Amino acid sequence: MKTALIIMAAGIGSRFGGGIKQLEPVGPMGQIIMDYSIHDAIEAGFDRIVFIIRKDIEADFREVIGDRIEAECAKRGVSVAYAFQSLQGVPAGVEVPEGRTKPWGTGQAVLCAKELVDCPFAVINADDYYGKEAFVKLHDFLCSSCAPGKYSMAGFILKNTLSENGGVTRGLCQVDANGYLTNVTETRNIVKTADGAEVNGEKVDPDSYVSMNMWGLDPEFMVTLQEGFEEFFRTAAKEDPLKAEYLLPIYIGRLLQQGKVSVQVLETRDKWFGVTYREDKPAVVESFRQLIENGVYSPELFD
Repeated sequence: MKTALIIMAAGIGSRFGGGIKQLEPVGPMGQIIMDYSIHDAIEAGFDRIVFIIRKDIEADFREVIGDRIEAECAKRGVSVAYAFQSLQGVPAGVEVPEGRTKPWGTGQAVLCAKELVDCPFAVINADDYYGKEAFVKLHDFLCSSCAPGKYSMAGFILKNTLSENGGVTRGLCQVDANGYLTNVTETRNIVKTADGAEVNGEKVDPDSYVSMNMWGLDPEFMVTLQEGFEEFFRTAAKEDPLKAEYLLPIYIGRLLQQGKVSVQVLETRDKWFGVTYREDKPAVVESFRQLIENGVYSPELFD
């Protein structure tokens, strides 16, 4: 079965200090986090990569990763495609509000690939390292269990996803006894503490599941996602036209509450890491060094 990986790489991280954090080198030979995600996805069996970027970073993106990855993918029979997220990418009849500067969120980002994906697909963030286990589990799900309305999510453990350098946004998950997601709450400013984690001074269970925007979805989901995007402009975007975002986990959470979909949580104990803040980079570089030392990756990565 064909499977695709959508990589959301359109954002410039304001908390990172103005640079394009997705393109920061972290590996011993200049690899970026996306290199490792793509390597792990191909190893797990994915055979199509779709990059979601902005048109204005296309030249930098191709120079740093795109051209090189296309060559590596071609050797392995994996296709590569690009889709472009923009502020103007709104449904017919919708006018972009004056003063709005940012695109419309991760839900819109995934929709940008709707014409490029006709098979079960996974979605990830460009600047997150997920580990090998999650890609294997997600690919297995896509090949065996994915169907319209039957989705999956990589379930990371909160304590394995926190930054030493400031608060992070995570989708805190509620999971039933059968391992299915019942609710996901996008929660901002989760900070690491000496004995766990907290939000605005209130403790959060460090062993709870969180969503890191790593989903396994059926191509028919794009139709549902488009319907939700149109509804978003009739509701949330009207209430807050300059800041409202169409966020993938929030929309999937709404579908769950309406009983329209099921989401199987695929537990992964791998440690997530990413460059949310500039101060995170040395720790990420050291993490990859240790993974290489332990034989998880070769220094060249793509042998």
